[in-house]
Amino acid sequence: MTRFTRFVGGLALAAALAAPLASPASAQTDLTNQQILQGLSGVTNNDPSLTVELLRKMAQDAVAANKPLSLDKSAIAKLLDKLAQITVQIQFALNSSIIRPESYETLGAIADALHHPILWNYKFVVVGNTDTTGTRAYNLKLSQERADAIVQALVVVYQVSPDRLQALGLGQEALQVPSKPEDPINRRVQIFNIGTLGPMPKAVTNPQ
Repeated sequence: MTRFTRFVGGLALAAALAAPLASPASAQTDLTNQQILQGLSGVTNNDPSLTVELLRKMAQDAVAANKPLSLDKSAIAKLLDKLAQITVQIQFALNSSIIRPESYETLGAIADALHHPILWNYKFVVVGNTDTTGTRAYNLKLSQERADAIVQALVVVYQVSPDRLQALGLGQEALQVPSKPEDPINRRVQIFNIGTLGPMPKAVTNPQ
């Protein structure tokens, strides 16, 4: 089971990216390459002790219970808000997990960030979200398929190591704007930095 870890090892790296950045919880859909890099390099001192498996079960339990969505953010969204992240819009064919061609530029920018030396030793979760159009069960299934498709594209097209990526569909269980559940802004992809892949390497000293 993968455990979300603190980003203590990234403190020095984040210091090198100290330019102002919007709140990690904010929805941004047209990020620059630098903003993507900064967002995914963000450091938090919180340790929410989350796992992808736990989040998936929370979403599945919410769908099974079929309780009305709160106007406040769900427990899932509140937990995720504590992590370093970016939010982007990826366009898909209608009711499909096929990524539309115009979104590959965004995926390429994300891949560039993941290949950057600052982030090469980190791992990430790709989360798919929907609005409330359609049933909750259908939205949960479709969002997982879309998250899977994004991970597949990053691995196959952009050569990001599969060991660094996990896919998670949350359907409509973590709305960006709960007061407007059918607003398209809720259809988004979030990418979360979930800690280091392995021990950070020691600095190499030049023998000369």
